Amino acid sequence: MDPFLLNIIVLAISLILGVAIGYYIRQNLAKKRAGSLEARLQKRVIDVKEETSTMVKNAEKKSAEILDKSQKEIDERRKEFLKAQQLLLNRETLLNTRISSFEEKEKELLDKGEKLKVIKENLEALRGEAETKLEKVSGLSREDAKKELLAVVEVVAEKEILEKMRKLEERGQEKLQMRARDIVTMAIQKCAVPQTQELSTTTVILANEEIKGRIIGKEGRNIRTFEKLTGVELIVDETPESVVISCFNPVRRQIAKVALDKLIADGRIQPAKIEEKVEEAKTEIAQKIKEAGEKAVFEVGVLGMNDKLVQVLGRLFYRTSYGQNVLLHSMEVALIAETLAFELKANAQVAKRAALLHDIGKAIDQQVQGTHIEIGIKLLEKFGESEAVIKAMRAHHGDYPVESVEASIVNVADAISSARPGARKDTLENYLQRLKDLEDIANKFEGVEKTYAIQAGREIRVFVKADRVDDLGAIKIAKSIAEKIEEELKYPGEIKVTVMRETRAVEYAR
Repeated sequence: MDPFLLNIIVLAISLILGVAIGYYIRQNLAKKRAGSLEARLQKRVIDVKEETSTMVKNAEKKSAEILDKSQKEIDERRKEFLKAQQLLLNRETLLNTRISSFEEKEKELLDKGEKLKVIKENLEALRGEAETKLEKVSGLSREDAKKELLAVVEVVAEKEILEKMRKLEERGQEKLQMRARDIVTMAIQKCAVPQTQELSTTTVILANEEIKGRIIGKEGRNIRTFEKLTGVELIVDETPESVVISCFNPVRRQIAKVALDKLIADGRIQPAKIEEKVEEAKTEIAQKIKEAGEKAVFEVGVLGMNDKLVQVLGRLFYRTSYGQNVLLHSMEVALIAETLAFELKANAQVAKRAALLHDIGKAIDQQVQGTHIEIGIKLLEKFGESEAVIKAMRAHHGDYPVESVEASIVNVADAISSARPGARKDTLENYLQRLKDLEDIANKFEGVEKTYAIQAGREIRVFVKADRVDDLGAIKIAKSIAEKIEEELKYPGEIKVTVMRETRAVEYAR
């Protein structure tokens, strides 16, 4: 046989055998893989069945718990319902018993009423019989007997009755006057509050004369800045180791004193430090005003007052009326009113509260238009004071009618406190009013920022806004203010009008 053909045959046979062997091997591998996949599927089925069984058991357990809990709640609700039902039954039984009792009592009352009616009729009949017998015996009717008796008594006792009435009236008037004097005297003795006359200057003692030069500053810049910011006049004269602060406004004067004390203690007196200390002083005075109000309310014993109203009340500590400190005056009026109310059996709390607040409008009457009474009424209404307190407060100057005993008490207490010898000075009040009028005139002009009356009213300093008033405008404002003062005020000598305009540039380096 041809070797080439033989090789081809051998190659074909080898190829066939290789294919057959490969197919066989592939089939075996496929069977093995199928067996492995089927085993995994069976295992997965078993796992799923176990998980499902576990979930079913858990669900059955939770269901049993829920059913048990629900059954317990149902049992509890049933018990509560039964308890409530039993309570209602008991109340119904009690109510029926009471109704039966009331019906029995009503029946008894009706029986007694009938018996009383019969007795009354019998009495009326007996009375009529008695009157008839008396008329037969006397020969007079009932009306005739009454007229004759009254005529005899009137003639006999007329003079005696008139004399007794006159004596009783005189004795009553004497007793009433003595009682009124006793009540007022006792009220004054119990409730007198120390009064101090307010001055318009404050003296600050210095450690040495060198401090005066630092207060004045280079070319007077420190003292000018201080006076501008505080609105006072700083008098640095030849009086050794002292500086005088002059101002008619007690608040501004006190702020200036506190600020100056702080500057002296700090030692660094310059415009920037002056501004800082003045602001600190304003904050400190505001706190003192609040403390003064709280102290007044506590000492007088008025409770439940609004905090903001207490703050406004404290401002009266720096306000005077004819030289009398208004807060101390209000406290004295409150204590007198309380004593009078106790003696007269009136409402002492209303009288005391109204008396303490009777001048509250004076705390802000320089910032708000209207009389201090009208302002006070608005303040009390705003901060929730009662109608009784407002009615008692507003009648103390006669602007409103007296509508209660407490209003009369507040009026009397105010008069007692004001009329005591030495309590007030009319001259000082007129002086302070003139200074206020000076400031009010200047403040009405357009572009004016601040106005301060100094030198006991001989000078008025006006600070204008530099961005709204130029130098020529400042001159015109000074002239206009001077003319307005000449038209509206009467004063001895002359008043110097100084208009000050200052431009300040501020920038920050960042």
